[in-house]
Amino acid sequence: HVQLVESGGGSVQVGGSLRLSCAASGYTGSSNFMGWFRQAPGKEREGVALLVSSTGSTYYADSVKGRFTITHDNAKNTTYLQMNSLKPEDTGVYYCAATYPYDAHWTVIPVGSRRPGFGHLGQGTQVTVS
Repeated sequence: HVQLVESGGGSVQVGGSLRLSCAASGYTGSSNFMGWFRQAPGKEREGVALLVSSTGSTYYADSVKGRFTITHDNAKNTTYLQMNSLKPEDTGVYYCAATYPYDAHWTVIPVGSRRPGFGHLGQGTQVTVS
């Protein structure tokens, strides 16, 4: 059973940067895709970044395009979200998500024009921009 554990959240000033990490354990195979989504108090969940493992293609929400970058380190089985030029509206709990070939149930979280279904969701890490 896969576990996703996020880290790297915290408080940062407007214009600052943070790098979130998502370490996956419990499965040694490759994912189909990895992603990040966020949720602010009183707001709907928003998918912010998607990485398709087989092609390396990435997709982003318009609200973060040009500022956020999703990457994956196969050796460490860790997915990163580099966040630059942070704004107060980026505040929220950030979750990583993944889908593996064996997954049979998914939660669809749109990212931009894509509608990936994620089989595993992390517990989240708080990001506060002020």
